[in-house]
Amino acid sequence: MAKSKQKTIRKKGPSGAALKRPTKRPALKTKPTAPGSRRILLVASEAVPYVKTGGLADAVGALAKHLKKRGHDVRLMLPRYWGVDRVKYGLKRILSPMGVPMGNRTVWCEIWHGTSEGYPVYFIEHENYFGRSGLYDDGYREYDDNAARFGFFAKACLQLCRDLKFQPDVIHCNDWQTAMTPAYLKMEGDAFFKNTASVFSIHNIAYQGTFKPDHLPFLGLDASHFTESKFESFGAINFMKGAIFFADAINTVSPTYAEEILSEPGGNGISTFLQRRREDLFGILNGVDYDHWDPKTDPFIPARYSSKDLTGKAECKRELQREFLLEEYSDVPIVGIISRFAHQKGMDMLTPVMADILRNMMVQFVILGSGEKWIEDFFGGLPALHPGRVGAWIGYDNRRAHLIEAGADFFRMPSVYGPCGLSHI
Repeated sequence: MAKSKQKTIRKKGPSGAALKRPTKRPALKTKPTAPGSRRILLVASEAVPYVKTGGLADAVGALAKHLKKRGHDVRLMLPRYWGVDRVKYGLKRILSPMGVPMGNRTVWCEIWHGTSEGYPVYFIEHENYFGRSGLYDDGYREYDDNAARFGFFAKACLQLCRDLKFQPDVIHCNDWQTAMTPAYLKMEGDAFFKNTASVFSIHNIAYQGTFKPDHLPFLGLDASHFTESKFESFGAINFMKGAIFFADAINTVSPTYAEEILSEPGGNGISTFLQRRREDLFGILNGVDYDHWDPKTDPFIPARYSSKDLTGKAECKRELQREFLLEEYSDVPIVGIISRFAHQKGMDMLTPVMADILRNMMVQFVILGSGEKWIEDFFGGLPALHPGRVGAWIGYDNRRAHLIEAGADFFRMPSVYGPCGLSHI
């Protein structure tokens, strides 16, 4: 039996009162960059290849790439987290410092620039906000200053547009971390953005960005905005509710999910407010970037294969076993798990039965993911308890993710709920 070791990466790095909808943006008056093209700004908290905790990163990175291929002027803005290596990605500092006027003070930051798949990517760098190990939490609890961190990021993206003299036709924002951008766009009424519309995409309505009202002064939200129809939710600030009120259009990751969130429990407490914007709510099915996830061409796997010729899959399985220090048996099935380690992903249903599965079934497991600390510790310790039968990588590694997808015989991916699973696709 091959000796196993744990491979670990720790990334330190409802009132049914009528609602007055925001004023619609005027039609585009400026000339597009090319016939039929638009200037599109994507704002997100993560995107491949730079930083990833889940499917949001895949969706944003792939969308930017394919919008660029269709001839649009696409830009992407991200926080410059500690884990985004400026040297590795060839980032260049272009603005230092840049002042961002928040509600009660100005916050200064630096701007770094890179290129991915032919489109420019801008990184907002602020060490106190983003120079830490986790993106949203430390593995145990959410960061106490997430409201300030991502409120600042949302405002900084608009300020950067001004400084770059880039006037987007559309700003596409993704999840609660960017939810303040549509609000600031409307609240400030800046003539620079008079022809700019906003789209807010809900990737997972369970995470809404709720915070104590102590952050109101910094965010620049006065009493007129801290109301039930806008940001207030049971005495707390709710970023996603604000975006639902202010955004010109609301999108989510599938037509089915768009229907599910219009009622409870799918709406996770805010379905009433989505119903008020039903005419502006759309569901567009997520997709996979087959330029990267096609086993016929995938450069990350040791052998190519297709549905018509599976010959290469056997070699992918062998390499997977070698990579994760598993015993090399061709007739023992490998179960692959690539996931965020969270309750939503059903991890607390799997962990209690892992011992019985490994004791009573001839099966191997390969596990890749990160999230809640106790889940990381559980899966991270399994290789030592079951050498040759379990391999684990705590963190995210793109090459290993491709190898697991190509070499595994089965996938374990039930969820307590799932807006749209990219691995399923």
